[in-house]
This record gives sequence, C-alpha cells and structure tokens, in this order.
Amino acid sequence: MRALVLVCSLKKSPAPSSSELLGREVLTALSDHDVDGEVVRVADHDVKFGVSTDEGDGDAWPELRRKLLGADILVIATPIWMGQPASVCKVVLERLDAELSEMDDQGRPLMYGKVAVVAVVGNEDGAHHVTAEVYQALNDVGFTLPAAGGTYWVGEAMGKVDYSDAGPKPDTTGAATKTLAANAAHLARLLADAPYPPSR
Repeated sequence: MRALVLVCSLKKSPAPSSSELLGREVLTALSDHDVDGEVVRVADHDVKFGVSTDEGDGDAWPELRRKLLGADILVIATPIWMGQPASVCKVVLERLDAELSEMDDQGRPLMYGKVAVVAVVGNEDGAHHVTAEVYQALNDVGFTLPAAGGTYWVGEAMGKVDYSDAGPKPDTTGAATKTLAANAAHLARLLADAPYPPSR
C-alpha cells in the first residue's frame, strides 16, 4: 500500500508548516500498517488554476497526478484560513474535478479504488467545517472515505500558537491520527481485494 500526502500550506519549503507536520504524522501512523509514501508540499510546485488533468505551459499538476495514480491513499493536509480550507487546497480540489471524466476500462472513475483522508490545523474553530468541505469534494470525484477519516488540531481562539509549537497531543490529535491510519489502511486493502462493480 502506498500513500500520497498533499500538504496545502500557503508557505513554500523550507518554511515551517504545521499542516506538513500533521501530514507527516499521518504518514508515520500509516507506516504502522505497512503503508509507505511521500509528502509533497503543493506550494513548492507550479500547479496552474483549472479543472483539467493538464493546463499546459509548465503545469506541475500532471506530475503530482502521476504520483496520485500510483497511490492507494490520498491525505489532504490543509490549514484553516478565515474558516475555510486554504486556497492551495481549493486549487487541488479543482484540479481533481477532472477525474470525473477519467475512467478505467470498466467505466469506473479512476479514483473509485482509492481512499482519502483529511488532516486540518489552525487557530480557532473550523476544523469540522473544513473537513466536511474537503470530504464532499473528494467523495464527489470518487474517493472512498473511511470511518473517522479526519484528524485535526485547533488552537485557542485569537491565539498565536501553531500546532508545531503546541507539543505532543497523544490523547487527542495523536489518537485521532492513529485511528484514521488504521481505518484508511484497512479500507484501502478491502478495495484492492474487492473493487467497486463496473459502471454502466
């Protein structure tokens, strides 16, 4: 099993990113279930605006899409900005819209065999709202969502502490991350062994 973590921080590397930290924690938890993978910070790549698989003119999305097609599990790791998923996350979701018309040889969207989970960080509330928005978009394009497929951390209202500075949270975010990983790996194996029926 292989996972791809798309980090949707607004910041390019090597700037610290709490979203990347939580995404890496998800990947570490997945490794306990024999899932390997990689972390990609989307802002480091020239992903064009659009809703196709390739927007041309140096678009970096086709290479990220190649990585996605080789993965069994997609992890979207996004910060909250103004109560919303980060703009980088929205660009990723818009690019995934193209998958609605990409089918396998049995008429199923290519994402039907893949599992998706969501990791959210931010100050103030909004994690459930952001998770719900991203869940719906991922499900629309064919990903399957496991039970308890979201993990998050939010800081105090009007606070300035980032997740990366908040210290370990083994009984809250950490526990949710472990459950997410176990369920995602389990579901991905089920889908690999028993794919969805052909579409008509």
